[in-house]
Amino acid sequence: MEILVCIKRAPDTSENEIEVNRDGTDIERDDLVYSVNEWDNYAVEEAIQIRDKMGGSVTVVSVGDEDDEEVIRREMAMGADHGILLSDETFKGSDGRGISAILKAEVEKKKYDLILTGAQADDGAGQVGGMLAAMLDWPYASLVNFIDVVDDKKIKVGREIAGGNQEMHEIDLPCVLSIQTGINEPRYVGIRGIRKVASLEIPVHTAADLGIAPESVGESGARTKRLDYFVPDLGEGAEILEGSTEEITDKLLELLKAKGGIK
Repeated sequence: MEILVCIKRAPDTSENEIEVNRDGTDIERDDLVYSVNEWDNYAVEEAIQIRDKMGGSVTVVSVGDEDDEEVIRREMAMGADHGILLSDETFKGSDGRGISAILKAEVEKKKYDLILTGAQADDGAGQVGGMLAAMLDWPYASLVNFIDVVDDKKIKVGREIAGGNQEMHEIDLPCVLSIQTGINEPRYVGIRGIRKVASLEIPVHTAADLGIAPESVGESGARTKRLDYFVPDLGEGAEILEGSTEEITDKLLELLKAKGGIK
């Protein structure tokens, strides 16, 4: 089974304190520590497990610049077979649709059976998986936290839905799935594995290589534009109720009555 996993280099929230820049146009990025997007890491682990069971290969792909080679190599050290960087000056400023169009052009260069993305990336939009599937006219499922490959034509997936419930689907291959965290436990990547892939050449595909018109992607092709970043004003703090269970219950009832929650 040929599997493509779309990954992204993103700020590591466990290592950074995220702040909005003075202009309100972006976050402060100068001193940020970057890593592979958390959701994407789960997607790569799932792809590796499917490959180990079914055979085939796993390719990781990222849209970015030379800095993104770092996360591509990390996922190759994790166990992915191949890595591809999609990089071009005209790609900068692409919105979700633009990124999806770039990925679609890469997908069409080879026959893939399954494409995995993280459920969302650092901007939280969660758009690329669904848009890519729509452009390819492939079946799609989001928030996937269970996968069982039936055969080379069908796959069973479980989706996390509201209320902690689960729904199951059988989907025809090829398809696109957006992976939720918790579907597996991503394996540890050691120094030896990183050194092993450090000298491997990562193919770089440009707009010309992919047959993409420069004006269709990047800022010129974007249909959505970020207008502002800001930190919302803090509201009143929460009131902590203390005491025994009975005392807390009585206080809660009084508060609910006072605020019109119950009569």
